Amino acid sequence: MSLTFRTDLFIGGQWRPASNGARFPVLDPANGEVIEQVADASPEDGQDALRAADAAQREWAATAPRVRAEILRRAFEIVTARADEFAETITREMGKPLAEARAEVKYGAEFLRWFSEEAPRISGRYSTAPDAGSRLLVLRRPVGPCLFITPWNFPLAMATRKIAPALAAGCTSILKPAAQTPLTALLFAEVLQQAGVPAGVVNVIPTQQAGAVTGPLIGSDKLRKLSFTGSTAVGKQLIKSAADQVLRVSMELGGNAPFIVFEDADLDAAVEGALVAKLRNGGEACVAANRILVHESVAERFSTALTERMGKNVAGHGLDTRTTIGPLIDKGTRDKVNDLVVEAVADGATVTVGGTVPDGEGWFYPPTVLVDVPSTSRILKEEIFGPVAPIITFSSEQEAVDLANATEYGLVCFAYTRDLDRTLRLAESLETGMLGINTGIVSNPAAPFGGVKQSGIGREGGFEGIDEYLETVYVGIAGPSAPK
Repeated sequence: MSLTFRTDLFIGGQWRPASNGARFPVLDPANGEVIEQVADASPEDGQDALRAADAAQREWAATAPRVRAEILRRAFEIVTARADEFAETITREMGKPLAEARAEVKYGAEFLRWFSEEAPRISGRYSTAPDAGSRLLVLRRPVGPCLFITPWNFPLAMATRKIAPALAAGCTSILKPAAQTPLTALLFAEVLQQAGVPAGVVNVIPTQQAGAVTGPLIGSDKLRKLSFTGSTAVGKQLIKSAADQVLRVSMELGGNAPFIVFEDADLDAAVEGALVAKLRNGGEACVAANRILVHESVAERFSTALTERMGKNVAGHGLDTRTTIGPLIDKGTRDKVNDLVVEAVADGATVTVGGTVPDGEGWFYPPTVLVDVPSTSRILKEEIFGPVAPIITFSSEQEAVDLANATEYGLVCFAYTRDLDRTLRLAESLETGMLGINTGIVSNPAAPFGGVKQSGIGREGGFEGIDEYLETVYVGIAGPSAPK
């Protein structure tokens, strides 16, 4: 497919270059080639975007919920119709195989459809006060202009997961996409314009100067909401910055997901689930299985089977249909992944497959399995963000729970067991925002996505997703007098 990319900023319904004329390159991580030069927003452009969002807020909030719903539905239909264009764009700038990019487009589009159905269902309540002296009216209204800072690993889905509920609730927004993957965000802005989103309601400002552009926005009294997906370290700084204006914040931060295989698990299913949980997006996902915890009685069989399956993956450019795993996003990411593996081996771990940086262009790293990983190894404590599966063993359910909970993160956990009682115990004892039982994937637009502890604040998706963009207003009304 021959693609023509949007490369300018989208502010106030207009496509325009950066105010200072600056542009930056977007690279293909499979070969380092420049795909396009994209407008590099300045702090002044960021202020223009906020002014546009602020100016559009009142009218958009007053727009009928059904109208907002129909716009979102049209956006869903356009994204679906242009799925191949989105998928190729994602693959070229992010690197994932085309089949996975198509899956992301389908997943990302579903947020548009889900929240198109939620927009008309925003409700409040009316009740009589307990003493019957007054009536209680509770209303929901939009928070106001929002700033969205999204990562590079799911460039469409991370945008739709934030923008769709904001639009459904009646909020305007500014999207600052990751500098590595702005082309998908700009294509999505084109779709929203085509679907009928009014000028200023959504603004997209790619930039390499993230702090310089977003800092003044977070400090402005015009902004009322900040939503960020990314590392815990950056999220903490953003929360501190948001405190000055007491902004509403949603933070989807780091993870260190345990993948637990109990002695009664269906091992074939567990291996398949581990492949999905570990290798989806090449391991560059906050919900990727980071630590594989296997009961000692089945550890050897599981490790052997996982090693065999991991070794069958084919690395290459994502546009090649033979490819099952693409490159990592950049050199820094690959270097970190390799350093973690090298340190783990130095600690005493054994590599059963992979573990070596390949020669050639692009930022590739092979699917890797490590066994006999010491509990003190750094690879068990940090988010790997790559296709590496460190395996450790346990001897009891309580030990597995203790190992799983031994982290400051709490985004997701996966567990394979056929015991229903155990499933309920895990749901009540694991310190996690999400739990996948006998499945390697939990993400679903109809479900609340988010974590506990240092994995974040708030939820995206599900019925809970729109609540992040609504304020609650209580009106006390004097009770009616007796009839005359």
